[in-house]
Amino acid sequence: MSTPITTIGFDADDTLWQNEQFFQLTQERFAELLAEFAEPDHLMERLLAAERRNLGHYGFGIKGFVLSMIETALEVTEHKVPGEVIAELLAAGQEMLQHPIHLLPHVGETVATLAAEFELVLITKGDLLDQERKLAQSGLGEFFDAVEIVSDKTPATYARAFAKAPHGPAGAMMVGNSLKSDVLPALAAGAFAVHVPHDLTWVLEQAESPKGAHRFFELPDLGGLPGLIEGLRR
Repeated sequence: MSTPITTIGFDADDTLWQNEQFFQLTQERFAELLAEFAEPDHLMERLLAAERRNLGHYGFGIKGFVLSMIETALEVTEHKVPGEVIAELLAAGQEMLQHPIHLLPHVGETVATLAAEFELVLITKGDLLDQERKLAQSGLGEFFDAVEIVSDKTPATYARAFAKAPHGPAGAMMVGNSLKSDVLPALAAGAFAVHVPHDLTWVLEQAESPKGAHRFFELPDLGGLPGLIEGLRR
């Protein structure tokens, strides 16, 4: 390793704590509520199309997801969706915003260990208030030197987030569950990237793995991250 790693960036949702499972549970409830108007597969296709269409308007997060469900419900019912269904969708969104945080395996000890030696930066997409809430409830906030809540993750995002590192992106590593958002743009910015797959990954976050790419690594969970970094030093 020609340039020493001084800074480690972490994604939040489905890297540090559970997130996607709550979206999927809400989607199942959505399908039940609209069962008399649309088949589940067709409904999910329409919802995904609405989410994709609305990313530029609402960004990532629960609020945009709820608005996309309401929009989809209006579409598939030709604007005849009962008010009770809209009320249940709004309640589901509020429940998601209040859900307790569940850390993923080895997260607490790994973040604490690395914080003693490296600068840690949280780099996450989503709603500002919701992400701040989750970080506060996670108990991990004290370990991060900086928090970046962004509308999207691009090479420029990582270049900016790692600009203050002693060696810039070349001396930084990004860790996350999304190949599309956490790995590919970080590599393009010149950083190391570690993919930690999650069993549930939103289809809009999926991409081809850059296997064999310089500076790319994959781990089954965060427990192996300190060892990986130590190995790069040799």
